[in-house]
Amino acid sequence: MTLRVDHTKVHISHTRSIIRAVTWRVLATLTTIVATFIITGEWVIALQVGALEATAKLFLYYLHERAWLMTSWGVRRVD
Repeated sequence: MTLRVDHTKVHISHTRSIIRAVTWRVLATLTTIVATFIITGEWVIALQVGALEATAKLFLYYLHERAWLMTSWGVRRVD
């Protein structure tokens, strides 16, 4: 994906989107695991919920990120 940032033409790679998705998912999944443990008191259940949540949301976040990069809605050219 190519776009302009601060008057400079840049390419946003698929790899960048993947890395951003992974780092966010790690933080968010740890939050889910801890919250599930607090509710259930069971680490096995907390880890299972975290694994399911991470798998589903990593894929969905990547698709969401790429979809937003393909639209120009809310972006205007500044000369």
